[in-house]
Amino acid sequence: MRSLYICYFGIDEPLVQTQVLPYLRELVKGGHEMSLLTFEPADRVAELRSGRAAELRKELAADGIDWYWLRYHKRLSVLATAWDVVCGVLFVSKFINHNSPNLLHARVHVPMLMAALARKVSRKRPKLLFDIRGFFPEEYVDAGIWPENGWLYRLVKRIESWLMREADGFVVLTEKARGILFPGSEHEALPVEVIPCCVDVANFCTDAESREAVRSEIGAGERYVIAYAGSFGGWYLSDEMYELFSAAREADPKVFVMVLTQRDTAAVRKRLISTGLGESDVFVASVSPDEMPRYLSAADVAVSFIKRCYSKQASSPTKNAEYLAAGLPMIVNAGVGDVDELIASERVGVMVDPLDRENYLAALTAVRTMGDVRKRCRKTAAKRFDMQTIGGERYRRIYERMNSSD
Repeated sequence: MRSLYICYFGIDEPLVQTQVLPYLRELVKGGHEMSLLTFEPADRVAELRSGRAAELRKELAADGIDWYWLRYHKRLSVLATAWDVVCGVLFVSKFINHNSPNLLHARVHVPMLMAALARKVSRKRPKLLFDIRGFFPEEYVDAGIWPENGWLYRLVKRIESWLMREADGFVVLTEKARGILFPGSEHEALPVEVIPCCVDVANFCTDAESREAVRSEIGAGERYVIAYAGSFGGWYLSDEMYELFSAAREADPKVFVMVLTQRDTAAVRKRLISTGLGESDVFVASVSPDEMPRYLSAADVAVSFIKRCYSKQASSPTKNAEYLAAGLPMIVNAGVGDVDELIASERVGVMVDPLDRENYLAALTAVRTMGDVRKRCRKTAAKRFDMQTIGGERYRRIYERMNSSD
């Protein structure tokens, strides 16, 4: 079975490196011929044309992945996206006619629009897998980018409805999303898989000696370490997390906070210190995805507060899978994807609802009284979020189901 995976991100984006490529490698293991189309930002084009693209293409070919790229346009957002769609349709239609893929796998709405239009204008008709990932139109409304029920929202919802009719199969991140999009037994008549954001759980298995070495490196010593991995702002409730760190220091003056973020490390450090933490009480750094398991091994608990809104019911935060794989119980808020059910059924953390200082203090106490739950957290990660046994297996399953449903 030959497939083209269409992704509206650049090849070096962390999301592509940690989510897209590992899944494609898993599909290759299942005997599928995989091609990948990415959209590269302007500041990367010169480097790619100077030889970097050839190097990457060779590396990916060694993994069984045939890679292509087009330029991503950003200026004048809506027009730029429309132009990218046109370019994508032209490329994909040519790919269909020359390579006869069985399946076009589109990651989210814009690539799905490219795939559906390309199939319309091509001589052949490969099947379309709509990898929805999230409620795209609602996300833009919830983020305040589009006005609720504005013309752009209504237009995109019309396009989304057409894409849902055109698709031959679907992937969603959460059981909640499946229940919303395919109520009752509707999903049984269609190829639909729930595939949360997964990680390679084996990479997060570190020993006690390594944990102590990292704790010494960051200056934590024997103190209780609270970790946060990811960005601040946007969907992430920065003020609430800083308030939790402040409450943690109130409850335990010796607490240590470790933040692993990609941007604005100096600003994050300054904000942490403004909450009452001392210079020696915090560690803030930008680390690569490969380094994440090593640093998370130094922590005792991890936090993740995300804006609670309609669109986040479809969200599966990768950080939650990383935390559990590292053996960390979580302090989280309610209403995000399947996290409520995860915490309740697996007992791998504490839910804070509502988000206020009294509940932060209660959650910090509760998570400490859970005792050593590292094994339980790792077991839960292996059961629910492992790249090979969950992500890879379910992607192979829907590919095989779509290939057999003629």
